[in-house]
Amino acid sequence: MRILGIDPGFEKLGVAVLERAGGKDTLLYSECFRTSARLPFPERLNALGTRASTIIKKWKPRALAIETLYFEKNLKTAMRVAEARGVVIYEAARAGLSVYEYTPLQVKIAVTGWGRADKKSVMNMVSKLIQLKNKKYSDDELDAVAIGLTHLASAR
Repeated sequence: MRILGIDPGFEKLGVAVLERAGGKDTLLYSECFRTSARLPFPERLNALGTRASTIIKKWKPRALAIETLYFEKNLKTAMRVAEARGVVIYEAARAGLSVYEYTPLQVKIAVTGWGRADKKSVMNMVSKLIQLKNKKYSDDELDAVAIGLTHLASAR
């Protein structure tokens, strides 16, 4: 089973493609896709949709695992992240992918076994649960991997 894990954002979109084969989970691809703050917001959304579509066409996942929103203090930011999520979900649905949404709590429990785990603990466990390539990963990429791992764990 091949899945696309997404940590949503409009400035930074965490992306991970994971595959389960023979009971082993493998990270095939990851990135932190960035949009320029100098672009008008609709152009940023277009860039996110285009990137999501490109990744779906290249890697051919069967499902999208994406984190749900938790409301921050800044409502404007939360609304924009929600719109970015919508663009990615739209592209996944358009490509025929099943869409699964996970809360931050579900991700923490799946990866660390504890719902109040901090970010560092989640990142630590990600590197223990799946072999990472020898490169520097952004927090957004590792969050996308954690979301993907959450889906693979729940799909068992």
